[in-house]
Amino acid sequence: MRTHDALPPPAEGEPADGTAKAVPDGPADGLCTTVELDARQPLPELTAAVTGACDRAEARADGSVVLLRLPDAPAGTRAWPGAVDIQQINRWERAVRRLERLPALSIAVASGACGGPALDLLLVSDYRIGSPDLRLLAPVNDGHFWPGMAVHRISRQLGAARARQIVLWGDDIDAARAHDLGLIDQLADDTEEAAHTAAVLMGRISDRELAIRRQLLLEAQSLEFDEALGAHLAACDRELRRLAAAAAAAEPSDTAGGTDE
Repeated sequence: MRTHDALPPPAEGEPADGTAKAVPDGPADGLCTTVELDARQPLPELTAAVTGACDRAEARADGSVVLLRLPDAPAGTRAWPGAVDIQQINRWERAVRRLERLPALSIAVASGACGGPALDLLLVSDYRIGSPDLRLLAPVNDGHFWPGMAVHRISRQLGAARARQIVLWGDDIDAARAHDLGLIDQLADDTEEAAHTAAVLMGRISDRELAIRRQLLLEAQSLEFDEALGAHLAACDRELRRLAAAAAAAEPSDTAGGTDE
């Protein structure tokens, strides 16, 4: 996995082995942290790259975007995650969860075969762009779907009935079906142009308030009304305060040379 930023280089102390490399060629606005996946890399390197991208995205001001490039996976990478231990799996899942909860908006661009770590990253992205040749591959080992958090996310995003077809039977999903299911938001022949446009437009709403609304959406399917009410009221209170502050800032101030009574 290679990562690169459009603005500042990585801070001193970031990995120097290429897993979190920064070069000045980001796609939009100068506020993109770009992560390019190489599914052949060992899991610890993939985890380090995602963690490094999260570090840099969190250090930036509002309006930053994380762009996840998920190119066609090489043949033979359907099995996932390979010879690893449960601690490495735990670190990967926590890095993906951190990405999912960033204040920065995330955009995934996927083409060709997309499975294993690429599928995990796709499922946590806010906006998903796919090429016409996209195929979402179920990560399967000896005929069994890998029981990672992708199972949880697929079920929450599609519902149990549709998820069952994918998880129990290992069904692949082509681009058209992925779009119909809502796993892909946009199909584009020119994914680079689509990513550029999305980064420019969506960067305008990428901030802590976006992260709060994303979290409310994620919790909506698991919490009852009374359990969710407190978090929604807190978010509403924040929004009322923000709007009031914006309105106060927009009001013309009294001039120093006003008429004395």
